[in-house]
Amino acid sequence: MSPSLSVEKNDDTSIGLFYGVSAYFLWGVLPLYMKAMSHIPTLEIIGHRIIWSLPVVGFIVIVRGNTRNVISALKDPRQVLTSILTAFLLSINWGLYVWAITSGHALDAALGYFINPLFSIFLGAVFLKEKLNRVQWVAIIFVAFSVGLLTWDYGHLPYISLGMTFSWGIYGFLKKSLPIGPNQGFFLEILLLAPMAIVYIIYLEIVGGYFWGGSSVDVFLLLGCGIVTAGPLLLFANGAKLLRLSTIGILQYLAPTMMFLIAIFIFKEEFGTIKFISFSIIWLSLIIYSLGIFFDNKS
Repeated sequence: MSPSLSVEKNDDTSIGLFYGVSAYFLWGVLPLYMKAMSHIPTLEIIGHRIIWSLPVVGFIVIVRGNTRNVISALKDPRQVLTSILTAFLLSINWGLYVWAITSGHALDAALGYFINPLFSIFLGAVFLKEKLNRVQWVAIIFVAFSVGLLTWDYGHLPYISLGMTFSWGIYGFLKKSLPIGPNQGFFLEILLLAPMAIVYIIYLEIVGGYFWGGSSVDVFLLLGCGIVTAGPLLLFANGAKLLRLSTIGILQYLAPTMMFLIAIFIFKEEFGTIKFISFSIIWLSLIIYSLGIFFDNKS
């Protein structure tokens, strides 16, 4: 998924809607791609996501003439330290996501992304002193209740869902404090992660990794990690500038909804009564939250 971004215009445009829908659709079908690599260890997949995203995003940054912004950010200790932290959170989120999909927990991943918008609102209230209206408080309380219900059913906290929610929510929160643009910011994060990823992948190939030691299909899938990782992020980054924040707020439910349907009907994951009730409560909270956005815009 992608960090929260500011919107430069207050009106939706057709090209912005195309970019936004395309980004969330690609994120929605991404589990199918990741599931095809279930036999490859999670850390190896993450390493290749980092390595092959670098040339894709780097090409975009160079073509758009944004290299000066990246160089300037590298000279700013505060931006570098913040980017190191966001890069760490990004890698944690990717790791949880890939593990969840490849190990039969796609429903937990979907739940994490359903909860994330309301967690972001909570962060804004706690750290930015943003005031929550009654609708937002009701939605947050519903989410807390559903998490409690799942905790009772599992016998422990839904670690995967909450881990993905916290890592992505805090990632987006910290990204707001960086003056660098979204494309350049993502490139900077990948640039900081790349040395460790390259060393790790070289080590794996020495001891028997899947890039040289696997099938031609494995090589193709690992190479494609750059496009499937960077592509939706770049589409979203450009679409967000041409859409209202409320439109983005609604579109962000497309990806986890598709993930949910894929988990149930294609991956055949177990979906018992408690999960059905919990997801229903989450959906209700999102409907309430979305109606709140709609009426705020009308007022």
